[in-house]
Amino acid sequence: MDVVFLSRIQFALNITFHYLFPPMSIGLGLLLVIMEGMYMKTKNHFYKKLAQFWTKIFALFFAVGVATGFVQVFAFGNNWADYSKFVGDVFGTVLAAEGIFAFFLEAGFLGIMLFGWERVKPRVHYLSTILVTFGAHFSAIWIVIANSWMQTPTGYQIVGSGRGARAVVTNIWEVYFNPSSMDRLAHVLIGCWITGSFLLISIGAYYLLKRRSLDFAKVSLKVGLIIGSICLILQLISADVTARGVAKNQPVKLAAMEGVYKTKEYTPMTLLGFVDSKEKKVVGIKVPGLLSFLTFRDFKQPVQGLDQFDQKNWPNISMVFQSYHIMIYAWVAMAILAILAWIFVYRKKLEERRWLLWLLTFAIAFPYIANTAGWFTAELGRQPWLVYNVLRTSEGVSRSIVANQVIGSLIMFICIYIALFAMFIFLLNRKIKHGPEAEEREDVVYRTPFTGKENQ
Repeated sequence: MDVVFLSRIQFALNITFHYLFPPMSIGLGLLLVIMEGMYMKTKNHFYKKLAQFWTKIFALFFAVGVATGFVQVFAFGNNWADYSKFVGDVFGTVLAAEGIFAFFLEAGFLGIMLFGWERVKPRVHYLSTILVTFGAHFSAIWIVIANSWMQTPTGYQIVGSGRGARAVVTNIWEVYFNPSSMDRLAHVLIGCWITGSFLLISIGAYYLLKRRSLDFAKVSLKVGLIIGSICLILQLISADVTARGVAKNQPVKLAAMEGVYKTKEYTPMTLLGFVDSKEKKVVGIKVPGLLSFLTFRDFKQPVQGLDQFDQKNWPNISMVFQSYHIMIYAWVAMAILAILAWIFVYRKKLEERRWLLWLLTFAIAFPYIANTAGWFTAELGRQPWLVYNVLRTSEGVSRSIVANQVIGSLIMFICIYIALFAMFIFLLNRKIKHGPEAEEREDVVYRTPFTGKENQ
């Protein structure tokens, strides 16, 4: 295996593991704002305890997300030095804004959010929760803008040549509002909100199954269902806008997503199938004209196929096709579960349907599958380019490293991630099994070690 392939594997490992955590902290942050807002409006102590419990879950995801995010810096400098030099001027402008604004908000108010419940006024605490959540969203904004610039680069010019070439910003607003940034940002943020909603649904359903913390479970499940259902609808709209943007800006990626090898009228959309790379065709269940309609609002107009592009610029068709369709299947699974849940909520029989509660408990897997598969679709679909139509992946890898060094660091990362993930699951499982009542008892002991009475 060569250095480029190994470096790609390592980057995929790093970013996939990291991407398990930020979507949850972003989505859960929005739900914390809603739950604490319910407390601020009603002054009902129950909502305060609800928000306090979920704040501790948020803190766990946030901490691991920040820790795993720093690994990307190592990867850029060690494995992708030429790429870092090429995009340094552009990314320095974009990612510096993340460091200044997003981390300032998160670092400045996270302590108050976690430990200030009894130490500051409720309004100050609520403001801290809003600002931390805003900071998490702000961080995502700059990351998505930087990644979108790699997909659809604008507002720059190349100076120098050969390995000394680099992209220099000529119009910062064109960098920020490159053709895909807003579409992709909406798609990513809605995916985060869905992830947070399904965590509430999952744990709420689990507590209902175990017949414990029932009031907590019902409210968590209801809030998760309401926000999750709204976001699933919004994601459908966002997906349509994003896919049409891909058709316009990266047509070869769209052709790979649907396995369109030949350009022809009434381009079909494959509902279920697989790519036969040797025969250059897709085998499966197709709806004729559906892809043409979704792309151009015209059943007849042909979608550009792979035959319109040089094969050396094709991504891995099978991997892009499967990632894209797995993302769609995960959305469909979530939508079906949400509809079933609402049917039984309307009939007031959800608590009696244990099979559905079990499905809802494990449904937290679906937003993770959708987020990861969507990320794979975006990144694999951009290949063989690091910066689309500007810098090839093979040109961005560091020249000073050899395969054995990458293998060594890859093994190191795998060991660290296994240990970190095991610790994360242990802590998360402990908090969930203890539940909000146990958290409350622990808080009382912590607050009053001498009198045994809760501080007011």
